[in-house]
Amino acid sequence: MEGFCQTVPFLRSILAGIILTCGVFQTGLIVHGQTPANSSPLMVVGNGFELNGKPFRIVSGEMEYARIPRADWRDRLRKARAMGLNAVTVYVFWNLHEPRPGVYDFSGQNDVAEYVREAQQEGLYVILRPGPYVCAEWDLGGYPAWLLKDHTMELRSAQPQFMQAAARWLDRLGQELAPLQASRGGPILAVQVENEYGSFGNDHAYVEQMHQLLLHAGFTGSLLYTADGADVLSRGSLPGLLAAVDFGTGDAARSIELLKKFRPGAPVFVAEYWDGWFDHWGEKHHTLDAATQETEIQSILSQGASISLYMEHGGTSFGWMNGANNDNNGYQPDVSSYDYDAPLDESGRPRPKYFRLREIIAEETHTTPPPVPSSAPLITLAPIKLERSLSLWNTLPRPIPSSDPLSMEDVDQAWGYILYRTQISGSGPGTLAVQELHSYARVYLEGKLVGTLDRRLGQLSLPVTVSGKQRLDILVENSGRVNFTPAIRGERAGILGEVTFAGVPLTGWEIYRLPFVPPPDRGYSRLPCSGPCLYRAEFSVDHPGDTFLNTQRLSKGVIWVNGHLLGRFWNVGPMGSLFLPGAWLQTGRNQITVLDLDGGSNLFIEGQDHPTIFDPQPKHSNESGE
Repeated sequence: MEGFCQTVPFLRSILAGIILTCGVFQTGLIVHGQTPANSSPLMVVGNGFELNGKPFRIVSGEMEYARIPRADWRDRLRKARAMGLNAVTVYVFWNLHEPRPGVYDFSGQNDVAEYVREAQQEGLYVILRPGPYVCAEWDLGGYPAWLLKDHTMELRSAQPQFMQAAARWLDRLGQELAPLQASRGGPILAVQVENEYGSFGNDHAYVEQMHQLLLHAGFTGSLLYTADGADVLSRGSLPGLLAAVDFGTGDAARSIELLKKFRPGAPVFVAEYWDGWFDHWGEKHHTLDAATQETEIQSILSQGASISLYMEHGGTSFGWMNGANNDNNGYQPDVSSYDYDAPLDESGRPRPKYFRLREIIAEETHTTPPPVPSSAPLITLAPIKLERSLSLWNTLPRPIPSSDPLSMEDVDQAWGYILYRTQISGSGPGTLAVQELHSYARVYLEGKLVGTLDRRLGQLSLPVTVSGKQRLDILVENSGRVNFTPAIRGERAGILGEVTFAGVPLTGWEIYRLPFVPPPDRGYSRLPCSGPCLYRAEFSVDHPGDTFLNTQRLSKGVIWVNGHLLGRFWNVGPMGSLFLPGAWLQTGRNQITVLDLDGGSNLFIEGQDHPTIFDPQPKHSNESGE
């Protein structure tokens, strides 16, 4: 820490309340992160909570503003309240709000302060989780990709340049949300410090710095807490802050017992009870045993404990925002659907477990919830023929010249696709190899597909036959950055390192940024299109409503409707549809744009009144397009 004290006067000046001795952080000096002049109305008293001096229990559920169309926020909040919840838990996604360093966006869909205000208007308190690391099956765990343009950056560490960026961000977030704390008349009762850090590392000084950054950002009028898995509580918690526990279905008794042993006599707060799970491309769809969940939730409530369901409503990871795992099973990108088998399904409609949990909560809390709001029927859409097309090769922008491949972050791109082009020479077969690939690539010689590389399958090379001097194109998709484990620190997207053919490095690259923000608007025709193609079509809607677009006639790509990027499709399963919110449709004419890497003719999309889920294709070896 000595170097930190000497070289970062900026951070030293803003970390109000922290005592630095150029070697030691003194922790536990501010109980619950509160000051007497601005203390939280939610207090720890004995083994429970009091709110404004009266006994209180948190009965919350997670719902993210970014995964719900803004027009539907109030509907989902009302349904949460109608299930008997008295709070909603909310992550904040740094990468949505600071797309470029020092450039902030809290407008429209990103107006998290309005989401918090609407929660209050619907009779709900808010448990805020500002991160800045959130995990959440979200690209890079919520960190903005531009952080990784600095190749010395160490995410989620006490490194000075990381801390400076995090401090700036949290201060800006504080301007939006600190005034909405319950101590100032708003609904925010509690604020989480970091997020499950015990599963990542054991640097308590770093966690204490995060604690102090939140205080400096103005979160001094809320109960501050940490949350970790039961087996790593000691690694992520801080003295003087409430420690909460996270766990999944079937692990309630063990996890709560470990929490009680770790903090005897303290309140039991289950900050995440995983009532479902998420899906990876090419793997089975997840559903969990609702009966076990109901039994465990009732048991938790009967003990007088506090709880937050993860998730109450999952929604959709719209756009490019899905994350990925990277563990013993390798790279596992998440699907765009974040249905999570939650009480409210992806479209916001109650499942049977919603009504059973409503009964349990009412019974255990001795309250009568408001009536459950009605949900309009999902609609169907007649097949939409994708007749007008545009070859991706005809949309290329001006290239960036580079001797060697550069990552997306190196060329100031966060998401989408990136094309690497060079010349390759040879007179027969050889192996094309990429040092590291994040995450999926189509390889072309003279515009003809010769194979794919897929990080999921560990594919970094393929045999190709070269005849003379030919154009080599490697079209790379960022399929979602890893959001968990220290792997996040190396999660640049695109080609990382060198590309070789027959063992010889290839140089002299042209790099094309393809973020598709927005997708091309001109040049579509009725001429046949093959290979990577964009399609544009119009369709009519008499009465807008939620629907699911069946994508099973397509291969791999993304879909926009009226300018909204719905998410990704891929014929490896398990998802064969994309949720289209009725709020994004309009009466009369609507526009759909599709990017499909395989292209082709006679392509259709239709709207169904249910999601399409199918068994995934088995993992396979590299195949060429011949």
